Amino acid sequence: MVPTSIDSALRELERQLGRLTRPVLGDAWAAMPMDAVRRQDEILLRFDLPGVDPDSIEVTVDRGVLAVHARREETYTEDESVFVQERSTGDYSRQVYLPDRLDADGARAAYDDGVLTVRVPVLESSRPRKVEIAKELST
Repeated sequence: MVPTSIDSALRELERQLGRLTRPVLGDAWAAMPMDAVRRQDEILLRFDLPGVDPDSIEVTVDRGVLAVHARREETYTEDESVFVQERSTGDYSRQVYLPDRLDADGARAAYDDGVLTVRVPVLESSRPRKVEIAKELST
């Protein structure tokens, strides 16, 4: 597959997001790490959300911004006392700016084995296509 401007736009988006949020949040945004994969007819976004109740996950699209919100909670009984807690809990949010060449209205999401997968179709007019070459006869 040939890289397109959507690929470079997504890479630039991640770079800018990291540059802007790291000084403020440190690596807190990494609590919801994401992979973005370009396929011929869609963008596939995979967010790691292990231990999250699927009912707490909300995915919205508003004016070209895809937002993911989730909540991870840990409850303990009265006879349990926590002495090490390295797994983060609480509310998580992540925003991804979608290029105009994507069909944000066609986005769909599924959650399986701790991974939220969001599929966003590429608009038909932005998909790679083969250009046919006409053969003209010499006269």
